[in-house]
Amino acid sequence: MICTLTARRLKPGAYDDFREAWGGGGERPAGTERWTRVYHCRDFEDENVVVSFGFFDGSVDELREAQRAAGRQSQVASIEPFVEETLLDGSYEVVEELRA
Repeated sequence: MICTLTARRLKPGAYDDFREAWGGGGERPAGTERWTRVYHCRDFEDENVVVSFGFFDGSVDELREAQRAAGRQSQVASIEPFVEETLLDGSYEVVEELRA
């Protein structure tokens, strides 16, 4: 399992525009079926800080292919006008899961 995670500081008040550009309508973008879950989280203290992450069921090579097929570069370009700063962006191996 791989966690894809990006933390961004959006331009003030840009969340709705960011979300629409990311893949609006409350739906996940086409080609993202291998991500078992996808989340957008907003900071309680600064609503313009958004963490987006999802869990990908597959290998790193499969992840890269899925990102290419889903048009990740195009998606990133479409949200760029609403982003002030990218704080963190990467793919991480899930090495442990803790459950209640």
